[in-house]
Amino acid sequence: MEESMKLAMVEDTVEYRLFLIPDESRDPEKQKEVLQKYIERIMTQFAPMLVSYIWQNQPFNLKYKPGKGGVPAHVFGMTKFGDNIEDEWFIVYVIKQITKEFPELVARIEDNDGEFLLIEAADFLPKWLDPDNSTNRVFFHHGELCIIPAPRKAGEESWLPNTPPTIPQALHIISAHPEKILASESIRAAVNRRIRGYPEKIQASLHRAHCFLPAGIVAVLKQRPRLVAAAVQAFYLRDPIDLRTCRVFKTFLPETRIMTSVTFTKCLYAQLVQQRFVPDRRSGYRLPPPSDPQYRAHELGMKLAHGFEILCSKCSPHFSDCKKSLVTTSPLWASFLESLKKNDYFKGLIEGSAQYRERLEMAENYFQLSVNRPESSLAMSPGEEILTLLQTMPFDIEDLKKESANLPPEDDDQWLDLSADQLEQLLQEAAGRKESESISKEEKEQNYNLTQVSESMKSFISKVSTHKGAELPREPSEAPITFDADSFLNYFDKILGPRPHESDSDCLDEEDFECLDSDDDLDLETQEPGEEASLKGTLDNLKSYMAQMDQELAHTCIGKSFTTRKQVKPVSRTTDNNSDEEDSDTGESVMAPVDVDLNLVSNILESYSSQAGLAGPASNLLHSMGVQLPDNTDHRPTSKPMKN
Repeated sequence: MEESMKLAMVEDTVEYRLFLIPDESRDPEKQKEVLQKYIERIMTQFAPMLVSYIWQNQPFNLKYKPGKGGVPAHVFGMTKFGDNIEDEWFIVYVIKQITKEFPELVARIEDNDGEFLLIEAADFLPKWLDPDNSTNRVFFHHGELCIIPAPRKAGEESWLPNTPPTIPQALHIISAHPEKILASESIRAAVNRRIRGYPEKIQASLHRAHCFLPAGIVAVLKQRPRLVAAAVQAFYLRDPIDLRTCRVFKTFLPETRIMTSVTFTKCLYAQLVQQRFVPDRRSGYRLPPPSDPQYRAHELGMKLAHGFEILCSKCSPHFSDCKKSLVTTSPLWASFLESLKKNDYFKGLIEGSAQYRERLEMAENYFQLSVNRPESSLAMSPGEEILTLLQTMPFDIEDLKKESANLPPEDDDQWLDLSADQLEQLLQEAAGRKESESISKEEKEQNYNLTQVSESMKSFISKVSTHKGAELPREPSEAPITFDADSFLNYFDKILGPRPHESDSDCLDEEDFECLDSDDDLDLETQEPGEEASLKGTLDNLKSYMAQMDQELAHTCIGKSFTTRKQVKPVSRTTDNNSDEEDSDTGESVMAPVDVDLNLVSNILESYSSQAGLAGPASNLLHSMGVQLPDNTDHRPTSKPMKN
């Protein structure tokens, strides 16, 4: 990837880029103007969905980025999503919808892990695709995930480069061959499954809770609900210096506390609830006993108040607001506001009403953060924004107290305590299992065939194992069907030896010389007479050694621990005058062959049973091979350990 395209991210960050499809009729001099118009149209059209969204760290934002280092001019955005992975996948949904609504745009998105969309669909990727050759291959176009393929052989497809494409090459390929670059249905399904449910899912990710907060914080959150994220993060990531400023509260006095309803994301709520914290006695924040019905509201309010106080302590109370960039003075604001009205953002509210002003305030805030975002040196910090609101926004504590008497009910937080069944269901949904494919336990047990365990294990053992790991058996529907006649014949030549007419040939290619490095590929007919005799002697000695081992093991209990096949062959007795009595007795019995399949299945089932329903080696291995064992209904203890 070009240097300008490399991610320089320390925190969990997602970057997204929107490129224009190449068009010769487009004036290059007006490229910036065209892209800026797209930014305005995108942010306006998606404003109803983005305005009220509570981001963990940073909001979705777009800005123009000029061309540099072989990368054409494009629209760029970057969001630090921190601990809330749902922010990242919501952005994926937004980017997907942008390319659906604006077909002239092609989008790329990646995070600290690189091509995280491919990671999500890792089980369905073609074998040729790996992190080394995936650069500039994954895009969104027309609302669908696209993967630019690699040619199987050099020059096989003239429109495909032999190396990972550059951004201009990728855009030309997408423009010229949109139907040939569409990702497979299974890959697209894996990504779509992750973003399924948006935008309705936004409301499901929120949690409303009652909090006992200072009146100033209540007033601030009414105007800037998103600031709850900055406050939670300030408390969650506090250090001893931050807590020193909270020994005596200067901005949010505990005497002004009132009950209110606060909207969190589930991630923010969990971060606030799960941390144990005892306030300093000098702070004035006292908690009721844990048995009090309002204990949770007092505890949440105390923690949130600490977060707001920490934010305000990081800036001078006499800071200058000259850095503040007035939204209404921006040349883009008038057209942005007009576009909002055309898209029915205000829902028919009367201009000047309280609800209209509230939505207008949210729109101004959204415009400031996402559309007309100032440089970091000019942007206001959350603490400065809070202090500015407190200085410019009058509020009446008595009015806030009246509102606290009619609060909406808070949400149930039972989702914090998942049962084992709920956790299993979530894991199954994450694995992509469809509800329509689920069957009852009785059906599963009746239709289950233990032969599948044995066959799957044999298939796994026969797969290729490299430094990258072992290949797992694929489902028949997923396995690619390929056949190379030359490789097929060469493979049998290596096993069976050269064909008769080639036995006298001294012409060996490089691949044949490599094969001679393996002991398994040596052929007796191609050896010199002396070497052939030496090799035969070695094999005879090895067979003799193995036979002697079998005889010694026959007198131990090891053989009894394996299940053997029944043998009805007559026993032949051999005598030898030079053998001792022990060897003579051993010769009277014939060792029955071990039933490998039965022993394998028996040991796998014993290991699975000993897991007691928890994760373990047997269930993990079988699950990775697509084998689902029925629940164990036999609770008898097992004494025989699993043999390795």
